[in-house]
Amino acid sequence: MKIKIKICGIREESALEAVIDAGADFGGFIFHDKSPRNLTIEEAASLSKRANGRIARVGLIVNPQDAFLDELFAKVELEALQLQGSESPERVQAIRERYGVDVWKAISVATKRDIQSAQAYQQSADLILFDAKTPPGALPGGMGLRFDWTLLDGIEMDLPWGLAGGLSPDNVSKAIQLTRAPMVDVCSGTERAPGIKDVDKITAFCKAALQA
Repeated sequence: MKIKIKICGIREESALEAVIDAGADFGGFIFHDKSPRNLTIEEAASLSKRANGRIARVGLIVNPQDAFLDELFAKVELEALQLQGSESPERVQAIRERYGVDVWKAISVATKRDIQSAQAYQQSADLILFDAKTPPGALPGGMGLRFDWTLLDGIEMDLPWGLAGGLSPDNVSKAIQLTRAPMVDVCSGTERAPGIKDVDKITAFCKAALQA
């Protein structure tokens, strides 16, 4: 089965084109004003239009309010919404039903108990994304941190799932071989500086993942 690849934190048309050309399955747009990768709704609408039919579009957001989501979905076409905050299973289900979009739930991982907590979302999410837990007060992702991949040993999920956190062209092959993750998600590992994509790293990451 072909590994699925998501490149997150796309801000520029040139980066979007590089992600598509490299063969990624998902392009990620971030809506979080504390992130150097944050997009306005207008910026995202332009990128989404350019990507339409060429790559699946995923919006990343942290503990969103309905008012923001109403405006977002009125102006930006997305195939999925990635919830990166402390959203409960009930909140995930409510968003999924209200907007009729696939909802991915990111699980912040530091211990085996964190992995097990994903079970609570089996009925409400469409995909679980295991990501590294960041320090209190830090950004909820995109910091290049990774968790102990052996925590995923023996994982049994009824839902599709993916691996994120500290992935790069240099380690993604090992990560896939060790965890058997069916999907990988990268952000800072394909940048030359926070919020600025590196075309060569995007290409190298996708090549390494597909060859793993």
